[in-house]
Amino acid sequence: PLPGERQPQQPAGPYHPPQAYPAAAGAAPDAGQSGSVRRPRTGARTTPRTRKARLRVAKADPWSVMKVSFLLSIALGICTIVAASVLWMVMDAMGVFTTVGGTISEATGSNESNGFDLQSFLSLPHVLMFTAIIAVIDVVLATALATLGAFIYNLSAGFVGGIELTLAEDE
Repeated sequence: PLPGERQPQQPAGPYHPPQAYPAAAGAAPDAGQSGSVRRPRTGARTTPRTRKARLRVAKADPWSVMKVSFLLSIALGICTIVAASVLWMVMDAMGVFTTVGGTISEATGSNESNGFDLQSFLSLPHVLMFTAIIAVIDVVLATALATLGAFIYNLSAGFVGGIELTLAEDE
C-alpha cells in the first residue's frame, strides 16, 4: 500500500493525512491527528526567501544568433515599410507634397518648362520601392553583424570566461 492509503481494517471515518510533525510524547494518541496545528519556530523568518543563481554565458551559438537576428530584422524591415507608407499617406492627405511641389516647380521652372515635379518623384510606388531596398539591405547587414558579433563574443569569452549573470526569483 502507498503511504496514506487506507487499510481495509481501518474504520470508515474522515481521512486525516499523515502529519509531518508527530504529536508530542505526552499528548493523547489521537491529538496528533485531530487538533495539532503546526506552529512556526520562534526565530523563523516571515518574509519569503529570494533564491539567486549565478550563471555564466560562456558561448553564443552563431547559428541560433543568425536565425534570431534574421527574423528580428525581417520584422523591423516590415515595420519600416509600413511606417513609410503611413507617413506618406498622412503627408499626402495634409497636402504637403502639393504645397512643397508647387513651390519647387515655381523656383526651378522657366517660361518654356514647368520645373521639377516633386509629386511624380515622391509618388507612393517610388517611396515604397526605395524603402523596400533599404529594408533588404538592413536585413542583410543586421544578420551579418549579429552573427559576426556572436563569433567575436565567443572569442572574447574564451579569454575572460564570458558574462556572469545573477538571476533572482521574484515572489
